[in-house]
Amino acid sequence: MNTINAELMAKCFLAGAKNLEAKKEWINELNVFPVPDGDTGTNMTMTIMSAANEVSALTNPTMAQLAKAISSGSLRGARGNSGVILSQLLRGFTKVVANHDEVDVVTLSEAIEKAVETAYRAVMKPKEGTILTVARGISDKALDLVGDVENIEEYVGLLIEEGDAVLKTTPDLLPVLKQAGVVDSGGQGLMEVLRGVYDAIQGKEIDYHFEGQSTSTGVTKISAQTEAEIKFGYCTEFIIVLNEPMSEEEELGMKDFLEEIGDSIVLVADDEITKVHVHTNDPGLAIQKALTFGSLSKIKIDNMREEHQEKLIKDAEKLAAQQKKEREQKKEAPTSTQPRKEMGFISVAAGDGLADIFKGLGVDHVIEGGQTMNPSTEDMLTAIEKVNADNVFILPNNSNIIMAANQAAELCEDKKIYVIPTKTVPQGVVAMINYIPERSADENFETMKEELSSVKTGQITYAVRDTEIDGITIAKDDFMGIGDHSILSAGANMDTVIKEMMDKMVTEDSSIITIYYGEDKTEDDANALSAQFEEYYPDCETEVYYGGQPVYYYLISVE
Repeated sequence: MNTINAELMAKCFLAGAKNLEAKKEWINELNVFPVPDGDTGTNMTMTIMSAANEVSALTNPTMAQLAKAISSGSLRGARGNSGVILSQLLRGFTKVVANHDEVDVVTLSEAIEKAVETAYRAVMKPKEGTILTVARGISDKALDLVGDVENIEEYVGLLIEEGDAVLKTTPDLLPVLKQAGVVDSGGQGLMEVLRGVYDAIQGKEIDYHFEGQSTSTGVTKISAQTEAEIKFGYCTEFIIVLNEPMSEEEELGMKDFLEEIGDSIVLVADDEITKVHVHTNDPGLAIQKALTFGSLSKIKIDNMREEHQEKLIKDAEKLAAQQKKEREQKKEAPTSTQPRKEMGFISVAAGDGLADIFKGLGVDHVIEGGQTMNPSTEDMLTAIEKVNADNVFILPNNSNIIMAANQAAELCEDKKIYVIPTKTVPQGVVAMINYIPERSADENFETMKEELSSVKTGQITYAVRDTEIDGITIAKDDFMGIGDHSILSAGANMDTVIKEMMDKMVTEDSSIITIYYGEDKTEDDANALSAQFEEYYPDCETEVYYGGQPVYYYLISVE
């Protein structure tokens, strides 16, 4: 087979989406920071599923129609940085294939090159050791093979081999990946898409049907995986303390063995230790094999079928809460019925208390989301439509949402959009406080951006696995104090963790400490913490507000 027509291209795309969806939880587990909101797999899946549902709705599409559905669906459905980058890769790829009825190796190489070029251009400061590095490695290989390989199946197979090899190098390019013992999660997600594509090219039997229900945000939720579909029941992780360095042959042999007994395999080796992750029905076999190379530490075995049942219950509770909120929102008069004004504001926040705070500061529309739920570009566009203003400011309040906001700004045609690059809720609050109605939109944009550096943010949550980052050893279920740029403290005692974090944030120039307590804390808890701060930092004024945010016990700002 030397060419791909529109029918096969559609099957390839849907198969890629299916495979990514099947592996999303495993990809989430590759999150570097051990926070309970690893969402790369979820964000990439929801991004590609947005496009997959548009493709599924087409009947006998031309290549141009197919390309438009993939590009438009992924751009509008993009969530999180990884999802936005994936959407840009698809955007660049489809720009080339849209001009051809059939695609051969030469056209594929041009499309892949355009995909990488588009994605790199969309990222303000591209970082190596990420999905971009993997994509570029595949692109370079694609160009090298032109003239030597004409068969599509052989071509894609060689690209996957190259992608896997580049993915394996990501820990060497990003030290934080090496410390965590994982490869880049976005790069892994991209490889799962390509593996699905390869399955379709090989003619494997794949269910291309997508069943989903549309939500108010326009995002389609694919039905949850059933217990029967969980082929391997135990998520097994451990570290081998090697008796001697693994040879390349031994490493390949270990991978082959793990593939015989399971899937979702990660094996990262250096001279002293090897990190192993596998889904299997017999963890004992993996452990016995590993013991032939050395001693084991940090063994963790989780029953995924039990976890799946717990997840279904939690998902049902979340869905019920979301539906209740949607019913309440429908009762409110839409913002767009208000008189047109010069400037309007959109903020992202997770927690009813934080939403009320932003509304009190003059925000017109609050998108529910944040660390645990990244809004899509489509969510942003819907919010923009509801704000009846010539100039609309967006406060993402999370570094993983800024790219989706910027993408929405590019797609909006009838209003001027200003994305204030707020990475935390306190930065969003500071930005709104510094808004001056008498100034122009451009002047406010510059002032609000400049003031972001005046606030520091600390967040208290818990760890979902053992790891070591920036010299800090973290055990599963430890409390963590996360600063603007890194983890500042960790330990079994929350009070100690908070104190260590705050000592690194408060300086002699600090004057105000603000505590936003989450859904798992009470006002009394927050007031007791405030009293401690007044004792520890007598030169600072302390304020307490209800945030209601999930996952994070406290958000604490220092100004």
